[in-house]
Amino acid sequence: MNTGVLYATLAYIAWGLFPLYFHQLTGVAPLEVVMHRTLWSLVFLLGLLLYLKRWSWLRPLLGQPRVLAAFALSATLLTLNWLTYVWAVHNQHLLDASLGYFILPLVNVAIGFFVLHERPRRGQWLAVAVASSGVLWLAVQAGHPPWIALMLALTFGAYGLLRKVGALGALEGLTLETLLLAPFALCVLAYLSWQGSSAFVQGDAGTFAWLLFGGPMTAVPLLLFAAGARRITLTTMGVLQYISPSLQFAIGVWLFHEPFEPTRLIGFGLIWVALLVYSVEGWLTSRLQRAAR
Repeated sequence: MNTGVLYATLAYIAWGLFPLYFHQLTGVAPLEVVMHRTLWSLVFLLGLLLYLKRWSWLRPLLGQPRVLAAFALSATLLTLNWLTYVWAVHNQHLLDASLGYFILPLVNVAIGFFVLHERPRRGQWLAVAVASSGVLWLAVQAGHPPWIALMLALTFGAYGLLRKVGALGALEGLTLETLLLAPFALCVLAYLSWQGSSAFVQGDAGTFAWLLFGGPMTAVPLLLFAAGARRITLTTMGVLQYISPSLQFAIGVWLFHEPFEPTRLIGFGLIWVALLVYSVEGWLTSRLQRAAR
């Protein structure tokens, strides 16, 4: 249990510190950052699979077009999520991005109900209702819905749904997704280089090194997460996952000095209360189930 908590905590801390990495690349267009992240992740993952000698899963997929189509869709959702997140960091909307990952667990509850026909418990519905009130308050204060937060929560929630019912594990699935995206990424980077606007042409050695670092930076936290998820309960994972948006929120307020009006605190407060209700309800339910067994 302790080892699993350590792995999961390290993964969530790494994801929470991602804004510091993307802040180093503010001179590179978000689309180019995502394309580099895709390619160098693929290089890192292929090297890891070569070391582990885990290739048996790849050949059977060639005769399964539905599986390939499902992973092409999940790869598209992941790209939209990455692109929105990088754009948010580059344009001083990190607080909006952190809000997206705060409400993600509650979006997952709604997706489970409407898509998987799961039956959320009363405490989970209460958490969803309170969080929805917080999102509505933020929308009223801003004069429009929190599009960045909703885009991040919905794309990653849908991505999680596809991966939940997918046929591959974390390492193999991410490899296939980046493999499917690689031709598009190569075309985009080739075009930008031809136009003379690519980091390959205009960037310095430091910028290129940061872009290369995107490969292991993407894959390692995912592998830590997968290792942790196998060793601890989903309830524990549900509590630990708030480490990431909490770190993002702290970085946005105290390090990047993003504006944070006091009225927005009411909306965030409602969402934090919803997360507390969600976590406590899950913990109590887990204890009752163990006691019954």
